[in-house]
Amino acid sequence: MNSQDIDYQVGLQSGISTNKGPSKIVKILLILSFCIICALLISTIFLAVKYSESKDDSSSSEKPQPENNSYKFFTSKVFMVKPINFGFNNETADSNPYQHEEFEEAQEKALNESQDFVKLLTENNITVIQAEDTPEPKTPDSIFPNNWFSTHENGTLVLYSMKAENRRAERKQVFLDTIKKNFETKNIIDLTKWENENKFLEGTGSLVLDRENKIAFACKSPRTDEIVFNDFCNKLGYYPVLFNAVDKNDTMIYHTNVLMCVGKTFVIICLDSIKSTQERNMVIESINKTKKKIIDISLDQLEKFAGNILELKNKNGKRYLIMSDTAYNSLTVEQKEYLEKECTILHPKIDTIEIIGGGSARCMMAELF
Repeated sequence: MNSQDIDYQVGLQSGISTNKGPSKIVKILLILSFCIICALLISTIFLAVKYSESKDDSSSSEKPQPENNSYKFFTSKVFMVKPINFGFNNETADSNPYQHEEFEEAQEKALNESQDFVKLLTENNITVIQAEDTPEPKTPDSIFPNNWFSTHENGTLVLYSMKAENRRAERKQVFLDTIKKNFETKNIIDLTKWENENKFLEGTGSLVLDRENKIAFACKSPRTDEIVFNDFCNKLGYYPVLFNAVDKNDTMIYHTNVLMCVGKTFVIICLDSIKSTQERNMVIESINKTKKKIIDISLDQLEKFAGNILELKNKNGKRYLIMSDTAYNSLTVEQKEYLEKECTILHPKIDTIEIIGGGSARCMMAELF
C-alpha cells in the first residue's frame, strides 16, 4: 500500500474529506456576484415603476410643447365681454339672417353660456381677459368684441368702422383700458373715420387673416367695404383676397368669418358659397400656396356656424380649436377625425347667443397678442 492509499484510508476513518473545497476568495467573489445581481434586479424593478408613473403623469398633466416659429401667429390669450344687455339687435338684423327674435330670459341664458365658455377656456390653460359690460350705453352685441378691434403680433391695435350705430358704442373706454393693460400697444391704426363716409370693415368678422403668410380674406357685404379693406391691407402689409359669397338662399354673407377659418395647418371654408368660378379658384390658389389643407364645408354646415371657428394655443403651446357645440355636431365623422388629430376641440354650448345674436364662438373672442 503506497502513501496515497494510506492517506485515503486515514481520511475515511476520520470522516474528513480530502477535497479541500473552494477557497475564501472564491466564496467572497460568489457572494459579491450574488449581491450585484440582486442590486441589478432591484434597480430594474425601480426604473420600471418610475417609467410607469411618468407615463401616467404625462397622460394626466400637460407638458410644454416646443414653440414652432409659425405658431407665434396664434395666441393663448383672448378678450371677452361679460354681457349685461344681451338681446336681439334691430340695427344689425337687416344684414344678418342668422339672428332670430328674442325669447324669454335671453340675458340670463346668454350670461350663463358665456361664463361656461370662459370656464372651459381657462380650464384648458387659455388666458381669458374678461371685461364686464356697462348698463349704458346699451350695447346688445357687445358679447362679440372681435368686430370693433384687433391686435397684432407687432404691437399694433386696430380700431374698425362699424355699420350699426349701437355697435360703434361698444368702443367703450373701460374696454380699451382693459385691452391696453393686457396688450403692449406700440401703434394704433384708427379706421373708424370711414364711418363718416358710410364705409365699413368690421374687424375679424369682415377679415379672416392668415397672419403667418400675411393674407387677408374678405367677402364683400354691406359691412365689408373694398376701399376700407384695401386701406387695412396697405397699412398692415397684407395681401388682399376679396370675393363675393352667398348662403343657400343667395343672401350675401355679412361676415367672412361665417364661412371660413384659417388654422395653422388647414383652412375650413365653404367653397359652395363662392359662386363665381374665377373667384373660387382665386381663393383656392391663395390657400394652396400656403400648403394648408382645405376642409370644405357645406352650405348647411355654414348655417350651423361650422366656419365660425378659431384656433388658439394654450400657455404650454398645445393647439386648440374653438367652435360651438352646434358647429361641432354639424361636422362629418371624417372632418372631426382630421381636426382632432390636429387640435384638441373645445365646443361650448352657446345656443341662446347663436339664435338671438346671430354669431358664434369665434365672434366672442378677440385675440390678444
